[in-house]
Amino acid sequence: YLIGPASALGVDHVLTRTVPTIWRDTPAPYGPLFLWMGEGITGLTGENILAGILSHRVLALVGVALIVWALPRLARRCGVAPVAALWLGAANPLLLFHLVAGIHNEALMIGLMLVGVELALRAIESSAPIRGTNLLLLLAGSGLIALSATIKIPSLLALGFVGMALARRWGASWKTVLMAAALLASVSVVVLVAVSFASGLGMGWLYTLNTASAVRSWMSIPTLLGLGTGLVGVLLGLGDHTTAVLSLTRPIASLVAAFITVRMLLAVLTGRIHAVGALGVSLGAIVLLFPVVQPWYLLWAVIPLAAWANAPAFRIPAVAFSAVVSVILMPNGGEYPPFVIVQAAIATVFMAGVLIVATRNQLPWRVNTTSSTPHPPGVADDPPRPSAYAESS
Repeated sequence: YLIGPASALGVDHVLTRTVPTIWRDTPAPYGPLFLWMGEGITGLTGENILAGILSHRVLALVGVALIVWALPRLARRCGVAPVAALWLGAANPLLLFHLVAGIHNEALMIGLMLVGVELALRAIESSAPIRGTNLLLLLAGSGLIALSATIKIPSLLALGFVGMALARRWGASWKTVLMAAALLASVSVVVLVAVSFASGLGMGWLYTLNTASAVRSWMSIPTLLGLGTGLVGVLLGLGDHTTAVLSLTRPIASLVAAFITVRMLLAVLTGRIHAVGALGVSLGAIVLLFPVVQPWYLLWAVIPLAAWANAPAFRIPAVAFSAVVSVILMPNGGEYPPFVIVQAAIATVFMAGVLIVATRNQLPWRVNTTSSTPHPPGVADDPPRPSAYAESS
């Protein structure tokens, strides 16, 4: 948590060369659990990059398995079809192309977070008193959420919504809010401190949480506003004031995200929204208003919302955006050169045209109203075949 790969290994080291240039001199922005697991993988694979990649991909698949386990159960709690939740969440191309192929630790973070939320809500929403088995479920769920935060800190937000759901179960008063906060905070502190010192890394990771803000990402709303304003200033001959504008837009965006989060917490306390939906909305606000946004960060919000939001107004744009972003941005966060995007667009249009021409008579909206073969007298026409998109029972 003090130096980056270039300083630790040297710029010519085989592992340093695999790190994007912008990250070579920055300390790790991840929690101690992920670095601890990475240390174990490095101890097993050494400088064998292929073995290391495959080992990290196994960790990503473990995270995906946790998501697949938790997502349909959370969807049932929110009255959403589990299959629909799995299609949008677990089968999302952003998850497959970026979290698995790109080996990003969001897979484990989201997986542990969702499993923790499911276990905690299983205890909170049970009709039985919260003691014995239910108390163990609540503590285990809270512990898993805290454990996910030792991979990446944003998932710790889920504890707030679990806490508000618990406070509502206990009476929805400020006293019960404080009681729930004290209980869950105690669990999280124990887990965070235990993992930090068991890994031998200590609490230094708390000082590197802002490392990612060094990157200027166009997907971040406050950063895009700052970059756009700076560009306009340059074009008008007023100078480049991008840094000054960013010093305003980023704090304002953080305040807006905090306001949305507080509002969602209160909505859970009063019962106006389910904890899963409020978590997804809050994470969505944080992602969009965060100083830096990578394409796979969108899954922080999309996956929880897949278990709660059933309206086409959310699901259709989410599907379209996930499909587009998953292929126009590289899994390592890099960008394609403009000529590659142009070539890909031309190839896409060409191949789509070829497929449409080749299958034009089989498209579901083309219906033959007449038959070329006459029917004998007294023989009824064959019943129409169901559409390719007909509902199944």
